[in-house]
Amino acid sequence: MVMTEVFDKLKSLQDILVKRYELEAKIVDAPKQLGSQDELLTRLKKEYIEKNAKYEEVRTRVLGLKADLEAAEKQREAGEAGMDNITTHREYEALDKQITEATAKEQEIRKELSVQEKELSVLQENLKSDEEMIKSSEDDLNKNKAALDNELTSFKNELTQLKSQEEQITTGIDQEIVYKFQRIIQRNNKGIVAVKNGVCEGCHMILPAQFANEVHDGEKILFCPYCSRILYYQEAENEEDNNYFTMSEAGSLADLDDDFDEEEDEEDDLISEESENDDEIIDDEDDEAEFDDEEDDEDEDENN
Repeated sequence: MVMTEVFDKLKSLQDILVKRYELEAKIVDAPKQLGSQDELLTRLKKEYIEKNAKYEEVRTRVLGLKADLEAAEKQREAGEAGMDNITTHREYEALDKQITEATAKEQEIRKELSVQEKELSVLQENLKSDEEMIKSSEDDLNKNKAALDNELTSFKNELTQLKSQEEQITTGIDQEIVYKFQRIIQRNNKGIVAVKNGVCEGCHMILPAQFANEVHDGEKILFCPYCSRILYYQEAENEEDNNYFTMSEAGSLADLDDDFDEEEDEEDDLISEESENDDEIIDDEDDEAEFDDEEDDEDEDENN
């Protein structure tokens, strides 16, 4: 398979993989959209159960108070009825005490019963409101689940089509290359990029000259040494401004050695010239010293 054809296939595969991974992410994240609704419904049901337990507790208390109230009323009425048949003062005092205690108890029970009945009424209203809210939340959740199921079905159908296209495109391409390409797409969304002017369009790094030449030749699959993307050569818009160069223009190691040798020769010549100058200076200094010695000898002869 010609490399240009491979590059074209990889470009098409790139678009398919990007869509595929987006769909797979949506399929994973989709149920999370209902998470908050599900949590709210669970909390409402829990609160409803707690309130209902409290309601049953208060209702039982109200029923007990009503029974106690009925007994107190009967006791008072019995005392009042017995007043008509008393014959002694002691009987009167006993019945009067019975009526007084029964009346006091009756009033106390009525007072407590009123409080409990109000609490029971509030709890009943809250339970009714919670039941409506729970039903509404369940209806919304069920509708959203149905819509989500339809959406997931659509996603899965599209995903199946993409995988089928992927299998067709990857036919004839080394599976190891395909595997690496898939991993790159998962990280960067771009797995194949152009090289222009010796620069990777993925990470915008300047590529080594020899490596850039290999990309230009297009004889094999090459991965960017910096971002790991697959590279293909693309002509620059203005070829004159193209910074791309060949290894012949870059020179060789032998050329570098020659330049280095020339620099060493120049340095040696410069050192030799400096040495000759230093020797001349030393000779001049010796001549001057000799001349000074002769003058000193002449002065001594004159003095003698």
